[in-house]
Amino acid sequence: MGSPCYSACTIQSLNPTCPSSSSSSVIFALHKPQIHSNFIQNYTRRRIITCSSNSRRRTASVTAMNVVSSSSVEVGIQNQQELKKGIADLYDESSGIWEDIWGDHMHHGYYEPQSSVELSDHRAAQIRMIEKALSFAAISEDPAKKPTSIVDVGCGIGGSSRYLAKKYGAAAKGITLSPVQAERAQALADAQGLGDKVSFQVADALNQPFPDGQFDLVWSMESGEHMPNKEKFVGELARVAAPGGTIILVTWCHRDLSPSEESLTPEEKELLNKICKAFYLPAWCSTADYVKLLQSNSLQDIKAQDWSENVAPFWPAVIKSALTWKGFTSVLRSGWKTIKAALAMPLMIEGYKKGLIKFAIITCRKPE
Repeated sequence: MGSPCYSACTIQSLNPTCPSSSSSSVIFALHKPQIHSNFIQNYTRRRIITCSSNSRRRTASVTAMNVVSSSSVEVGIQNQQELKKGIADLYDESSGIWEDIWGDHMHHGYYEPQSSVELSDHRAAQIRMIEKALSFAAISEDPAKKPTSIVDVGCGIGGSSRYLAKKYGAAAKGITLSPVQAERAQALADAQGLGDKVSFQVADALNQPFPDGQFDLVWSMESGEHMPNKEKFVGELARVAAPGGTIILVTWCHRDLSPSEESLTPEEKELLNKICKAFYLPAWCSTADYVKLLQSNSLQDIKAQDWSENVAPFWPAVIKSALTWKGFTSVLRSGWKTIKAALAMPLMIEGYKKGLIKFAIITCRKPE
């Protein structure tokens, strides 16, 4: 796949849900220990027991099978199942908070570089992100050429699905790993009179429940970063796209490697691994890696652009919203996964500022 992807599991145990000691230290740095120490200590004890139990089960399984290659496959499958559960649980916990504060759209906003924005501007910036992505991909609004069937891969609570369905008068389907998100997305669609146009279901983006060539717009807005197998992910996007259909992939990447580099620096890997543990991200790859994967699937008109500058105000705004009384109390009530993700937000800002994290849009077309 060109330059390598980096997994959070390379420096941690195979259980991605086990919090690291660095996460705990951040908690005590940002919050008063006398308020949260009992919560953290009790939670940590429970997780240590759980992690130890999981480790014993894995060890017993390997011993019983006594075949290294077979056990490696089993651990890999188990690890992917744990990852999917972690992602689903994170969004089950946090989607309600996000909707309450930020609305329908669970993705970055698009801003003009160096612009000064107020908190009230951010929801408009999220809509602007959708419109800019459509423009970049040259999606036609001509009634004869506009999309009529759309899939939203990693749909959240369905904000993009509903927006695109209304904009184009199209039928849209959304998939997510979170049952809470799928149910809420459908409820919102029904409430907006879109129940006959838009539907949502729990499904894996790496094994989509759709026939080949069904959709003339395949939309993935900030879901690719959760995919443990980027090759299979891109293959599925290509498979469900109709001949002549467009794929729009907006995702977090790490920086492209220079010709003289074989990998990111140890310091860069360490930062990404901390973020992986918080957000249930199994691997990072570069924009160039995605382009190569699209090329390998014989897709055409591939183009990519770095929008990192255009999303710069987003994470500071999210942190600001979390530091309000409403945001702070909501995060605390939601559960450990949401707390851990909230504490990693400054790491995202650090990654962007260092040029390590890139916010990329990549579009292409499936041959007729």
